[in-house]
Amino acid sequence: MSYSRFSDDNWKSDVYAYESDQGFELHIASVRRVGDIPELPSILDVGTEEFVEAYRAHMTAVSAAERVPINGPHDGKSFTFGTLQELFYCLTQLQADGYHVPDFAFEAIKEEMNEEPTQ
Repeated sequence: MSYSRFSDDNWKSDVYAYESDQGFELHIASVRRVGDIPELPSILDVGTEEFVEAYRAHMTAVSAAERVPINGPHDGKSFTFGTLQELFYCLTQLQADGYHVPDFAFEAIKEEMNEEPTQ
């Protein structure tokens, strides 16, 4: 399960966070896309043809978007954490350092931490 991907928040996310067999993985981007990337409509809200057309325009914009260095202190780094709490803390620090971490990543991790049995 992933908590955040680079493509989240319309390609604004600077983090890719997910659970693996080794623990909770975190990869931090070293560049970010800038420019106008059109939002994708939900396929449930539009017909298939309109969605396919919007998807093509979206991916063309993603491919053409300029990539600029983030210039943060953790660019390009990867981490493996043993607990969700450690991942949450690191994401909080990354956000404070200016990296874009989608809000729903924090929400998903909080929800999952609340579901875990206490030891």
